[in-house]
Amino acid sequence: MKQLSVNLPGLKMENPVMPASGTFGFGDMYHDLYDYNKLGAIVLKSTTERARVGNEDPKFFSLKNGVLNAVGLKNPGVDKVLTEKLSKLTHYQTPIIASVAGETVEEFVTVTKKLNQSDVISALEINVSCPNVKEGGLTFGTDPEMVRLITEKVKKIAKVPIYVKLTPNVTDIVSIAKAAEAGGADGISLINTVLSMNFDVKTRKPVLGNMTGGLSGESIFPIAVRMVYQVSQAVDLPIIGMGGIQSTDDVIQMFLAGASAVAIGTATYKNPLVMNQIIEELPARLNELEIDSIESLIAEVKEARKNG
Repeated sequence: MKQLSVNLPGLKMENPVMPASGTFGFGDMYHDLYDYNKLGAIVLKSTTERARVGNEDPKFFSLKNGVLNAVGLKNPGVDKVLTEKLSKLTHYQTPIIASVAGETVEEFVTVTKKLNQSDVISALEINVSCPNVKEGGLTFGTDPEMVRLITEKVKKIAKVPIYVKLTPNVTDIVSIAKAAEAGGADGISLINTVLSMNFDVKTRKPVLGNMTGGLSGESIFPIAVRMVYQVSQAVDLPIIGMGGIQSTDDVIQMFLAGASAVAIGTATYKNPLVMNQIIEELPARLNELEIDSIESLIAEVKEARKNG
């Protein structure tokens, strides 16, 4: 439907809704519930050069208004992703976004070079923001110069547009976003999870095997909205907004903050059909709010920003 369609670098989408990286595996989850071609895009789990088994169990812990996770970038490695995962996605019309992670700058480059071999991928998400790995992750994502360097190195060799995924675990999100823009990013994804911790008072031990983990879910939504707004005021790049989205009105809030598309993650654990429902509800809600289309809303927000 044209009312919902959005065009971003590398991504011609029928609607602006996609799964957040890590919540739909490698495009091989929820087949019995979803027609993936009805999603705006499919975002794959983060890929590293070699296979990773992730952190110690338990890796997940549910809270009242969110989820703690410390998966630790568990994945089969880029070679198997190419031969066993991406090869099964050729029949989808929906744009595919692969997610790149690494412990070194060189690993980001190596994974990108290998993913260049696939004709399935429409864009890359460069994950410099995972809070659950000892090397890379936050070490990179909190340092503007490292973000700029990784973005620049990947951009030079990537055959598709790149979206840099930012961490909220910083005091100045704008400086990180500007660094990604300076490095040549085609877009920004934010936010990733918020570094958090919880104890079991009976065992007196942390609830996660990794001790700390990333908090996601509705409790971080106001943080995400604030950061999307701040970044949209500071950089001239499209933003894929994420972090605690639960409903159609949450999606519209993200657009009012300055996003150009949205990704939904933790909400699918409680309701696997939430993306379908939001996509179906959006046209009527836009009409109620007297909004002609998603693209017109994006243009309206940009014009308001320009005029101060």
